[in-house]
Amino acid sequence: RVLVRSMGVRVKMVTGDHTIIARQIAGEVNIGPDIVPAGELRAASDRKAKLLVAKADGFSEVFPEDKYEIVELLQEMGHITGMTGDGVNDAPALKKADCGVAVDGATDAAKSAADIVLTLPGLSVIIDAIKESRRIFQRMQSYAIYRISETIDVLFFTVLAILIFGQYPVNAVMIVLLAIFNDFPIMAIANDNVSYSPRPQQWKMRRVIIVGSLLGFTNVFFTFLVYLIGKDILLSRGIFTSFEQVKTLVFAELAIAGNMTVFLARCRGPFWAIRPGKGLIWSSFLSKLFVSFLCAFGWLMAPIGWWVAAIWGYAAIQMMVTDRMKLFAYSLVEHEDAYFGHHHHRKVHGQRRVPAGT
Repeated sequence: RVLVRSMGVRVKMVTGDHTIIARQIAGEVNIGPDIVPAGELRAASDRKAKLLVAKADGFSEVFPEDKYEIVELLQEMGHITGMTGDGVNDAPALKKADCGVAVDGATDAAKSAADIVLTLPGLSVIIDAIKESRRIFQRMQSYAIYRISETIDVLFFTVLAILIFGQYPVNAVMIVLLAIFNDFPIMAIANDNVSYSPRPQQWKMRRVIIVGSLLGFTNVFFTFLVYLIGKDILLSRGIFTSFEQVKTLVFAELAIAGNMTVFLARCRGPFWAIRPGKGLIWSSFLSKLFVSFLCAFGWLMAPIGWWVAAIWGYAAIQMMVTDRMKLFAYSLVEHEDAYFGHHHHRKVHGQRRVPAGT
């Protein structure tokens, strides 16, 4: 229970036993001494019932409908609520809970109503489920930031290049190839190494959009720089013989440097803070290697030879700069979250003090 509490989850005991027995068991397993008889909950008004449920460490002498009501009241207060049970009388509450867990030896009714069915004695696996769910959340967030970043890079660069220079910087085949080669690291994100948060997580879309957008627009700048180098230096000085080679150079940058963005999106700190999973490393490396051969030897596009090696070095520099921009974005949004959170707390606190004196 101590470990679960450190992860931001509060445990409440709900039992049909007498209050004296419930308090004795609650003390032995360190749940807490505040065990409320369910009769008090039934007799309370809606407002007082919510206060009882929020404050109490558990409830004794409950009926099946009391279990359902406790879950419902917690949900109405905005809590993500899980419940464990084994009997037929637990089935309605298990179904109502956000995550119902049928323990080992549970009845068929409880198992059918639950979201998770335990096959071995003990509840420690619930902790493992919490950890894994938070890892999944981190991977989903990494995917969202990466997808936003890559979409901005390709979309804004392509459209702006057409509008400003009147030229198509990449062709349709290259766009299709970008989508294909980006899919390999995207799929590997599902098994990537991530650290789970010690506290419950929720989507902060403003943060995701800001971080993903800043990564994307930083990449747009670097992509434009490669495009201008290819068009105004390599092509104009005769190093490249056609504009099609400039397109290949841009495609190589979009594929190689853009592919590296997945390593930036996967963690809050520097990209080396958490070691990537082997699947992510190999899928990213092999896709970039294949792209390099396509660009160097001119399969489906104009060849640029060993200029691909220069793009690898350029992408490494771009990755380092973009990573610093990511850290700046996180510090910016966290500073604003702290400011607005403190301002909101003061506002709510001030509102509560007024009726306290009435």
